[in-house]
Amino acid sequence: MPDTQPAAPFARRLLSLARENPDQVRWIGAVVGIFLLIYFLPAGTARFDNAVLEGIRLTHWYAQEHVILCLLPAFLIAGAMAAYLSQGAVMRYLGPAAPKPVAFGMASVSGMLLAVCSCTVLPLFGGIYKRGAGLGPAVAFLYSGPAINVMAVVVTAKVLGLELGLARAIGAIVFAVVIGVIMHLIYRREELARSQQSARGFGVDDDGRPLGQVAAFFGLMIGILVFANWAAADSPTWMAIHAWKWQITAALGGLFALLLMRRWGWPLRQVAMLTGAVALAALLVPGVPELAFAVGIIGIMLIATLREDDREWAEQSWDFTKQIMPLLLAGVFVAGLLLGRPGEEGLIPSEWVVMAVGDNGFQSTFLASLLGGFMYFSTLTEVPIVQGLIGNGMGKGSALALLLAGPALSLPNMLVIRTIMGTQKTVVYCTLVVVMATFTGYLYGQLWP
Repeated sequence: MPDTQPAAPFARRLLSLARENPDQVRWIGAVVGIFLLIYFLPAGTARFDNAVLEGIRLTHWYAQEHVILCLLPAFLIAGAMAAYLSQGAVMRYLGPAAPKPVAFGMASVSGMLLAVCSCTVLPLFGGIYKRGAGLGPAVAFLYSGPAINVMAVVVTAKVLGLELGLARAIGAIVFAVVIGVIMHLIYRREELARSQQSARGFGVDDDGRPLGQVAAFFGLMIGILVFANWAAADSPTWMAIHAWKWQITAALGGLFALLLMRRWGWPLRQVAMLTGAVALAALLVPGVPELAFAVGIIGIMLIATLREDDREWAEQSWDFTKQIMPLLLAGVFVAGLLLGRPGEEGLIPSEWVVMAVGDNGFQSTFLASLLGGFMYFSTLTEVPIVQGLIGNGMGKGSALALLLAGPALSLPNMLVIRTIMGTQKTVVYCTLVVVMATFTGYLYGQLWP
């Protein structure tokens, strides 16, 4: 007998079965989606094949230029924040209940002093947020780190004009505070509950080590991060420091080793062996200072792992590495695949970008903010890129929008932020950056075309 059962009951049973097994449905959807993506890939076409190579080249460049010198010390600092930074102090100065002028002022200034890219700031943001900093101040720090870069503002004024340099400086400072305040207001109830929960078990005198020791500890690590990444720029003073960057980094490293022995109680023998290993790497391969730098960081983590009092430092640093590194590398590859490296082609043709941002209209400034938010800029690279776009007809308003959104956001940056503060907050934060950059760029383009 043929099956004459109506289709509707069959469909209802199928939907009911799907609701009873949501995990299996997600797996089936993922498998089918990945298969269709691979099946319909335009492999063999010149643009697609070149875009894949651009993704690989950008990831290769990122690994060489940023992982060892930027991310490894950032993971080290973030782990130390989680292990040593007094939660009582964080709650007092950066927590949801802290005085807002103090909290936002400290977050903005500390972020500004780092002068890091949108990816290097992520472990540091995760460290202070995990330790109890309020969402508003933490987000102000997240934006100000890559956006309020003093040297980048100076270079912008010198290369693109004083007017655009001042507009970038003022806009970035205002953005850091305003975006942080808006995020605080939107999630104030949730943050109050988080503040009360975080405060449980911590007394008002939960200050851990003496403040001077902690300040010296973090100050030396941040100094090592900053000077190891001191980039070349068109400034005699800046280049004078750049010529001595590794000597300064080595001196700070020596002071840090001394601090670990004198105040953290690390054995002289272990620190001396690590110092010898770093010196040997520097002597054997003098043209690759990254090797000695990596040996120093790995050695510090190994010694911390073997010490009961400092094992949490190593564990927290490793947790940040596992959480952030895979997403960053995947995000950098996708950014290269879509947009290519500066001056090279990805899947999205560069002439489309130039045409889209070719005036000071609202649409152009919005597209400049949006594209800038997905592109990856290392420190100072956004200036020559914008200079090239302006030379190809980009409007000043679109240029300012890109300068305000681009350095603070990137696709890998967004992927990692989501794991730290959730999808909804990440969407709100990214939307605020893009919207504010769009309106600021549009107004600037209309007033000073």
